[in-house]
Amino acid sequence: MASPPDTSKTTKLERYNSYIRKVNSTKLIAASSKLLFRVTLLVALLLIFFFTINYPPLTSENTFNNNIHTTTHNLLSSAIYGGGASWEKQVRHSSTPHRPNGLSVLVTGAAGFVGSHCSLALKKRGDGVLGLDNFNSYYDPSLKRARQDQLSKHQIFIVEGDINDTELLKKLFDIVPFTHILHLAAQAGVRYAMQNPLSYVNSNVAGFVNLLEIAKAADPQPAIVWASSSSVYGLNTKVPFSEDHRTDQPASLYAATKKAGEAIAHTYNHIYGLSLTGLRFFTVYGPWGRPDMAYFFFTKDMIQGKSINVYVTQDDKEVARDFTYIDDIVKGCVGALDTAEKSTGSGGKKRGPAQLRVYNLGNTSPVSVKKLVAILENLLNLKAKKNVIKMPRNGDVPFTHANVSLALRDFGYKPTTDLSSGLRKFVKWYVSYYGIQPRVKKENEGEK
Repeated sequence: MASPPDTSKTTKLERYNSYIRKVNSTKLIAASSKLLFRVTLLVALLLIFFFTINYPPLTSENTFNNNIHTTTHNLLSSAIYGGGASWEKQVRHSSTPHRPNGLSVLVTGAAGFVGSHCSLALKKRGDGVLGLDNFNSYYDPSLKRARQDQLSKHQIFIVEGDINDTELLKKLFDIVPFTHILHLAAQAGVRYAMQNPLSYVNSNVAGFVNLLEIAKAADPQPAIVWASSSSVYGLNTKVPFSEDHRTDQPASLYAATKKAGEAIAHTYNHIYGLSLTGLRFFTVYGPWGRPDMAYFFFTKDMIQGKSINVYVTQDDKEVARDFTYIDDIVKGCVGALDTAEKSTGSGGKKRGPAQLRVYNLGNTSPVSVKKLVAILENLLNLKAKKNVIKMPRNGDVPFTHANVSLALRDFGYKPTTDLSSGLRKFVKWYVSYYGIQPRVKKENEGEK
């Protein structure tokens, strides 16, 4: 019987060839990896060189290591925020003071009502101002864009972003050593909280904490002035409302989030040495105001011939507010910034006691909603169609009245605009902005 063919040599040869193929494949992968690594490293070095040349240190005190950290972070985040050279140049230019010892202020909510007015006031006196706003649709964003246009004419740049965006805030603080933050970004409105409660927690609580987290880690830490609200007084019946009155009975979720903000501010001041000043605004009104405010939509509905709802309390008493004109509020905000002491922490560590304050900013002269409507009727030269109804149980309070003696003592806050004068300026702006000037009394044309 014949012997089977010897296949051992063939098998060994196939195994050897397979081994050679694996070795060659491994070498090819290794060579490719080395080439890819070298190309990536070269591109990174070129980018670092480019940014280092284009963005020298802001001050001679910056160390080489700090510059490398900042440059590297900017490289990573510029692509995310569409930054690049032009964007960062705008941020720096807008933030740079143009007067000796001027402030460098980050204004959150800069396209908002109070934020836009404060930004202009600070810029006009030579401070550096950088705005931050998410341009949300709580009310018509076109009004916010129009405010943005006004600010841009004065070389105030608004970064479009959210205060909950940690990486964006870190990038801004890497670029600019802000001396102050004026934190006005918030979800406003008492009644809207019943429709969208989570938006209040997201903006007024989580957003505030996120901003404080960034500020505590900054070196130097900025001093912070932020907007609380007269709503924190809630069901308090002692008048006028004073800063030492109880604020533990909020009547709305909005008020509760602002009260939470005051407690959070105390915590960050105590642990991290942040200088914090809370301002309790009382019913701010004026040109470029918020469309969700009564004086604004009353004006709109009256001009359009629609009826308006005038609220009274459950026991038929008049509802009244301490209406405060925007220019007076701006003076209070600027005064608080000017008297804010430096934070005492560094890199998240407290070095000593830091300033913690809270103030009322109001007009000290409550006016009934009925009187407000009468003033608008006179200014618009028409009669309102009024529906007098009971105030719904939606968190609104029937009466507000500010005691501003603390703000007067500490930074000279003194409101000077009565409701009639303030509404006259608002109506002139309103009919001009919306193109309905002929509907208003000619006597308004002489008002500024």
